Amino acid sequence: MAGSSDVTAADRRNWRDGTLSFDESRRRIAEASQWLAGGVSSNFRLGISPTPLVLDHGDGAYLFDADGNRLIDYYLGMGPMILGHTPQDVRTAVEAQLAKGILFGGQSAIEAEAARLVCEMVPCAERIRFNSSGSEAVQTALRLARAATGRRVVVKFEGHYHGWFDNILWSTTPPADATGPVPGSRGQILDNGIDIAVLPWNDLAVLRERLAQGDVAMVIMEAAMCNQGAIHPLPGYLEGVREACTKTGTILVFDEVITGFRVSPGGIQKRLGVTPDLATFAKAIANGFPVAAIAGRADLMELMANGVMHGGTYNGQAVAMAATVATLRRLQDPATFAALETRGTRLMQGIQAAFDRAGIVATVTGFPEIFHVAIGLTEPARNWAELRRMDRPRYIAFTTALLRHGVRALERGAWFLSTEHDDAVIDATLDAVGRAVQEI
Repeated sequence: MAGSSDVTAADRRNWRDGTLSFDESRRRIAEASQWLAGGVSSNFRLGISPTPLVLDHGDGAYLFDADGNRLIDYYLGMGPMILGHTPQDVRTAVEAQLAKGILFGGQSAIEAEAARLVCEMVPCAERIRFNSSGSEAVQTALRLARAATGRRVVVKFEGHYHGWFDNILWSTTPPADATGPVPGSRGQILDNGIDIAVLPWNDLAVLRERLAQGDVAMVIMEAAMCNQGAIHPLPGYLEGVREACTKTGTILVFDEVITGFRVSPGGIQKRLGVTPDLATFAKAIANGFPVAAIAGRADLMELMANGVMHGGTYNGQAVAMAATVATLRRLQDPATFAALETRGTRLMQGIQAAFDRAGIVATVTGFPEIFHVAIGLTEPARNWAELRRMDRPRYIAFTTALLRHGVRALERGAWFLSTEHDDAVIDATLDAVGRAVQEI
């Protein structure tokens, strides 16, 4: 594993003692706030305990911050870095393309190769278009579904996140007493919620009743709910949704921005055996390069060549496409996911055991490649209403303690795994987990 041989005795001692300091990151965030709003360029990096980190470089499963700390990383760029921070094959492909050119304003052979690989790997992908972000890919899906059906209403689900634009940022963290779509931001145009119907997830009867009204253009969901929790669909739920959408002429869209190319080479749809009409992808598709995509049925996708506008200066940018091809080729290798499954399962079981030994109620659920830890839940949540009951302040205390012991994990509960998290890294992580659990 890249960088593993350089772990020093001081690193191990600091991890064990929980003595890492983050004062320089705190100072630099304050300084950067003179130019960057809040000191960051994404609201998802705000308010991290004890401070948002300023990172210097990454290597394999590790990040190195402005204070000189070596950290085992389970953020992995919020999910994209499935091959770790410095995969040689991706770097080589990118460097070769840089020598040929960066942005052409036209098509390239490497873009066609990336498209071919996606279509071979993903069950729903008869055609594909590339984007620069998952939020943009979702906007494309909205436009295609409305053009195809002539309808306006979009069904989404409580706790599911599909990007930060006004027309879809609804009820991502709704309160228990919500009776309609809840906007996710100040300044959001409330009229954009008129055509949004928000339903509880994993309740097939409620969805069937809503679709029976005949006005729904599109149902969009995370087929496994991974932005909030890592919640599996109930047995038969996805199959029932597929059947109901087909019966009512409704376009079914899986948001695979997180799960795509992470839980299996063909995404969650391949792993669970249910094929949507359209799916959106980002994150793990290019191991950290800004690539997203929408893929799906040929008749729907070809609408973009017949009056449905889709554009983007950076769509299919050649350097990013080189990274996409290199990443997907590695993910096609069965050995890649076999190792992720084995080590991720051991990590999940080890974390659960640490909480159990300490007598702290918690659940560890999801997939070996992306799982979720929820303190305060006695059994896995089935939807947002149940997940909302987790003890978030105590979990943040846990991740803060973990950071002092050299492990960086997301405060929302998600843990992302990479191919570079080898057995030695898992061992070090579980040691830190045991110490952090005792501290809370």
